[in-house]
Amino acid sequence: MRPDPTHPDTLLARAQGAHDPATHGVVPAVHPATTFLRAGDLSYPGGHSYARPFNPTFDGAETLLATLEGAAQALLFSSGMSAATAVFQALEPGDHVIAPQVMYWGLRNWLKGFAAQWGLGLDLVDMRDPAAVAAAVRPGRTRLIWAETPANPTWEVTDLAACAEIAHRAGARLAVDNTVPTPLLTRPVEHGADIVMHSATKYLNGHSDVLGGALATARADGFWERIAAIRANQGAIPGPFEAWLLLRGMRTLGLRVERACATAQRLAEHFAGHPKLEAVLYPGLPTHPGHAVAARQMRGGFGGMLSVRVKGGAAGAVAASAALRIWTRATSLGGVESLVEHRGSIEGPDSPCPQDLLRLSCGIEHADDLIADLEQALEHVPA
Repeated sequence: MRPDPTHPDTLLARAQGAHDPATHGVVPAVHPATTFLRAGDLSYPGGHSYARPFNPTFDGAETLLATLEGAAQALLFSSGMSAATAVFQALEPGDHVIAPQVMYWGLRNWLKGFAAQWGLGLDLVDMRDPAAVAAAVRPGRTRLIWAETPANPTWEVTDLAACAEIAHRAGARLAVDNTVPTPLLTRPVEHGADIVMHSATKYLNGHSDVLGGALATARADGFWERIAAIRANQGAIPGPFEAWLLLRGMRTLGLRVERACATAQRLAEHFAGHPKLEAVLYPGLPTHPGHAVAARQMRGGFGGMLSVRVKGGAAGAVAASAALRIWTRATSLGGVESLVEHRGSIEGPDSPCPQDLLRLSCGIEHADDLIADLEQALEHVPA
């Protein structure tokens, strides 16, 4: 897709100029129809036949996301997991996949089971090291490299351009989970990615009231057609009202991401070296091992997510979490409310997540209040 010169914030605020063509309302309409009228010659004059493969309500969000990502096309899915798994399901039995050791735990666990059932070769590697990625390539078999950067929940950074070069040299594709940075901070296609995934439940919607996912592609090729067929055949689509809410949420993405990034940066700088913390994990800190790579491939900030490792192990982390008053103890991220989660208790014993880690998702509350709340909570950590 040819880059749109309009600033992303303007495209988002105006929903790329979307409106209701029937009434000229400035808000796009919801189309709840599941089937569409055929003409006398059996054609579909409106361009839609049935709601499972396509729905007019999807069009606005899909077009806007494709523009933001610099992609050829985008597709909405019923969840981030349904979007991500469709990419792996489009592979052939016997293909080989490289994925990160640190990634969204739900997808990692699913992938381990699916790879065994589908006959995929699977290697989980340290994606911070391009040499480790290259060493994991199986000539003639590797067909997909999956990356997530910064990687949830320790926020390790992957060099996307290096991984794209490795993938393409092997005849494979690079797919990138771009949920946390959003296309406002990172556009993986610009760094050579072939597929971009979003859990649209998170930052794209931004209000913790929609379950959805999305994929965008650099090229509408045969692999993309297989993904679209999987979506249609499995019915892995959101409802029209959910798609409408998603587009409504996307209109404030620029403001929310800007605020979340600024707050996360303030928190990281404030709590770095705190006596009750072992470490602050945030790529916006110059001391972060991946800071230089993040600075090269991210623009406008380093994201609204960070993690802290609390002294005293799991007990110290849980004690701090329990004492919080403004931060909300809940799963998920990217909403207007700031969330905290002890990831070790969620991910289980085989997780690479340290047991002393608290994951923080910065919302749009005032940073001073969030800092003060975390300060008082850390007072409850045993000395």
